[in-house]
Amino acid sequence: MDEEKDIVEEDNARPSRSARKRQAEALQKLGVRLTLLRAVQLQRLQLPPELLQALLAAQRLRSRAALARQRQYIGRLMREVEPEILDRALAQFADSHDAKMAR
Repeated sequence: MDEEKDIVEEDNARPSRSARKRQAEALQKLGVRLTLLRAVQLQRLQLPPELLQALLAAQRLRSRAALARQRQYIGRLMREVEPEILDRALAQFADSHDAKMAR
């Protein structure tokens, strides 16, 4: 009986498929926002080398299908980094850009 109870508790601890999909889509959108940064800004973020190369490659792509595949790949690589840190860094870049534009 205790084994059955443990199995049920493990199932409840795991996020639902919909929740995992929402999280993956959010990471992919964050990755797309990162592709809009310049190479110098990306290097300041100290990203894993594989993610940095994928972001730089996405900036060079022009084919819609190739760009979609690259965004999927970036989303998968984004699972290895802390999205909160990157989100804060993007906000700082946006704030500094807004401050420069106000001058």
